[in-house]
Amino acid sequence: MRILVAEDDAVSRLLLEKTLERAGYEVIAVENGACAREVLCGSDAPRLALLDWVMPGLDGPAVCRAVRGRAEQSYVYIVLLTSKESKEDVVAGLESGADDYLTKPFNPEELKARLRTGRRILDLEDKLVEARDAMHFRATHDSLTAIWNRGVILDLLGRELARSYREGGCTAVLLADLDHFKAVNDTYGHVTGDEVLRETARRLVGSVRSYDFVGRYGGEEFLVVLNNCDAGRALSRAEELRRAVSEKPFRTQSGDLRVTMSAGLLVSKDWGLLGVEQILNYADSALYAAKAAGRNCLRKASADSAPVVPAVVVDKA
Repeated sequence: MRILVAEDDAVSRLLLEKTLERAGYEVIAVENGACAREVLCGSDAPRLALLDWVMPGLDGPAVCRAVRGRAEQSYVYIVLLTSKESKEDVVAGLESGADDYLTKPFNPEELKARLRTGRRILDLEDKLVEARDAMHFRATHDSLTAIWNRGVILDLLGRELARSYREGGCTAVLLADLDHFKAVNDTYGHVTGDEVLRETARRLVGSVRSYDFVGRYGGEEFLVVLNNCDAGRALSRAEELRRAVSEKPFRTQSGDLRVTMSAGLLVSKDWGLLGVEQILNYADSALYAAKAAGRNCLRKASADSAPVVPAVVVDKA
């Protein structure tokens, strides 16, 4: 594990460096507080630090305050090395942001023991961050396909539409549905159906830009939000997505399956100010029209006419 040592006395710094290297640490040694602050506030800062309290220019407590003022970076466990022994000084050091202190001259074994304590605390923090991130992922992503879940994709759509209206941009919304998916489940079982859904999500995500959004709208329906989409290219971009799903067989435990997808497209530039619910209603009408046209195709909702509605009621499955 990497550790920063900030000590202005060259002999003490060398002694600390050798002691820590023998203990298995990768040591970064600096001679003043300004250098310590630069390293610890950098993008790849070590997670452990030993700071001499008294250093020219910037002392140990000042470095602590600078490190604690960073935003959204990994926690650094800081030990102050000091000759100060009064309770007032100890309190001042800890309140500056230090996690522990060690009085000079220190015992090397005590130093290593205190650093082991710091490593345990950092390990615990890492586990808590990992658990928090896992909880956030489960709350925002579909458990089967690992793409955005319905709640999040609708929220992202709303934000993107608001941004487009505000900046005069264009957002393309694609509501897509796998054709005859119920037959896949009925014929091959739900395990194979789940494989198809995961592969569909993978193909859609692989066919959009990093700043576009793909979410599972529900069942076998997917919602794709193409941000900053050129209105003239929206139809061809949507068709590329449909082909990405429909043209290649799906390899499953039941063998290769051909699965097709129908989709309804809405381009915000064609419409004016509409809410998320209205947008989805028009996109859904376009999707029904694609189903009525024989499936495995794309239909665009047009603002020049009444909302697209199929001539007959069609089961979207």
